[in-house]
Amino acid sequence: MDLKRSLLDLAFGLPGGFPIARWAPIPLRLIVGLGFMEHGFAKLSKGTDTFAAILHALAVPASHFMAWVTILTELLGGLAILLGAFVSLVSLPMAALLLVAIFTVHLPYGFSSIKLMAVTAAGAQFGPPGYECDLLYLACLVALVLSGAGPLSIDGLVGNGRFERSSRSENPRL
Repeated sequence: MDLKRSLLDLAFGLPGGFPIARWAPIPLRLIVGLGFMEHGFAKLSKGTDTFAAILHALAVPASHFMAWVTILTELLGGLAILLGAFVSLVSLPMAALLLVAIFTVHLPYGFSSIKLMAVTAAGAQFGPPGYECDLLYLACLVALVLSGAGPLSIDGLVGNGRFERSSRSENPRL
């Protein structure tokens, strides 16, 4: 068998190879993990008191405590998703944060996350974001919970003794 055929079989799941779909959780983990961590770092860099004041204005009880809970959930949950560790467990509080954000902040602004208001000499001016991105993050979390963390994940290492999630028993073609 020639090298080109072997590589195609490996990449695209042709007979004797692994389906490329098994790699799909990796970009989801990268996007969700880094995205959550970025939001956590942004809140932390502006100061927890600033975020606590926002939560207080939204009538969130124990706003200082909830500010820290939110920031830590975004940072540690994002890192866990990025590494593919405890994905099903950390997805719950992360999904809760997204739902709270949708219903307390983004819902009044509609679906679209990008609202171009004007283009000035200073650049593009945007309106308040809707809940579109929150729904995309939720969909990614659901996909990760349902499909597993995928190859090169801690969940796969712990669950199977190696860096991949084995589906051989579920799909005999693999």
